[in-house]
Amino acid sequence: MPQYQIIGNDLQYLRVMLNPGEMIYADAGHMVMKSNTVIMQTRMRGGLLSGIKRALTGGSFFVTEFYGPGEVDLSGIFPGKILQIPLTGGGLLAEAHTFLAAENTVNYDAKLARLTAGILGGEGLFLARFYGYGNVFLHSYGDVIVRDLMPGETIQVEASHLMAFQEGMQYSVQLVGGLRSIFFGHEGLFFVTITGPGRVWIHTLTAEQLASALIPFLPQGQQGGISISF
Repeated sequence: MPQYQIIGNDLQYLRVMLNPGEMIYADAGHMVMKSNTVIMQTRMRGGLLSGIKRALTGGSFFVTEFYGPGEVDLSGIFPGKILQIPLTGGGLLAEAHTFLAAENTVNYDAKLARLTAGILGGEGLFLARFYGYGNVFLHSYGDVIVRDLMPGETIQVEASHLMAFQEGMQYSVQLVGGLRSIFFGHEGLFFVTITGPGRVWIHTLTAEQLASALIPFLPQGQQGGISISF
C-alpha cells in the first residue's frame, strides 16, 4: 500500500510514496510536486450523480488521480494540520473544502444535509461523504480539536468550525441566541448539536475569520482586487 509522511508544523504537507500499480486521488489544486514517473489524470469519480452532488456541496466535480511509481506532495490551502483518518468500513462526513486525498479503496460521495439549514449555517452542513476501507486525508483550518463522545453525550459546535464527524451520529442545527449575540457578540448564526457515540473533528479557524483578519492590512483599494497606479 502507499506510504505516507505528514511534514511540517503549522503549514503541513503530505508526501505520498507510490509503488508500481498503486494509486491515490486528491482534490483538485493541491499538488505541489510529483516525480516524473507518476502519471496524473483528472476524472469524474463515482459517476455523474456523485460529481454533481459534490459540486453542489462545495466540493470538486472532478478529482485528480496519481498512479505510481514515484512521489507526490500535496498541501492544504490554509495554515493548519493534515489529518490521516483510517476507515474500516464505516463512513465519515466532512466539510467539503477540507478534503485533501484518499486511497483508491475509499468511496467519495456527498450528502445534501438539510438544505435550508445548510444555506443558513454555512459550509459546515453541506457535507462530503467518505466510506469504505483505507485512509482519508483532511486538512484543517488552524488547529484541530478531537472529541470522542460517549453514548448520549452532546456537544454544540459553531457551524463553520465543524470539520468532520463519524457517520451515524445524530446531529441537528439550532439558532444561536438572539439578535444581540449575532450582531454584537460576533458569533456565528447557528450551532450544530452532535450526540455520541462517535468522534468529532473541529477546526479552530474559518476562512471567514482569516479573511476578516487580513482585510485591515491590505492597501487601500485592494480588498476587491488588484489596484495598479502610475
